[in-house]
Amino acid sequence: MGLTGGIGSGKSAVAARLAELGAVVIDSDRLAREAVAPGTDGLAEVVARFGPQVLGPDGALDRPALGKLVFGDETARRDLEAIIHPRVRARTAELAAAAPPGTVVVNDVPLLIEAGLAGQYELVIVVFADEATRVARLVRDRGMTEAEARARIAAQATDEQRRAAADVAILNEGTLADLRAAVDEVWQTRLRP
Repeated sequence: MGLTGGIGSGKSAVAARLAELGAVVIDSDRLAREAVAPGTDGLAEVVARFGPQVLGPDGALDRPALGKLVFGDETARRDLEAIIHPRVRARTAELAAAAPPGTVVVNDVPLLIEAGLAGQYELVIVVFADEATRVARLVRDRGMTEAEARARIAAQATDEQRRAAADVAILNEGTLADLRAAVDEVWQTRLRP
């Protein structure tokens, strides 16, 4: 199963609740970070392609420096994806194969729609919140300016694109308790093994 939602929608809270209910959650963002951790061949390949300026003083990937090189440069972004995505796919397959039989496996993929991956999952859950709610959360919880939050939202898929791919939509504009109740209902009606 695939889980996605725009930045600030509450997708991570949904993933956490699904894990509490017994799902094995495979977080593609975490796997992408692991793919380029210090000492990995993934990091070595990134440095070979983009240069040593993408390393911080501690030898770890300097994400903001790398972001400056790939943001807005389609070729550079595709080169980076060609390094990271195969590693993430391989690790995802390993983790899914290691899940106990009968377990609900949730692939938490923030850019599932943007990457055209919806067709790979038998069920796609999309978490929605209106733009004003998302902007307020990003400003409050992540310290972004309103302009930064709006730019991040604009760089992702639209709600219309997400709706077109969603088998299940979870609206997250209320309290955390409301969200947990909505996830519990989806678990009972669509996911429970």
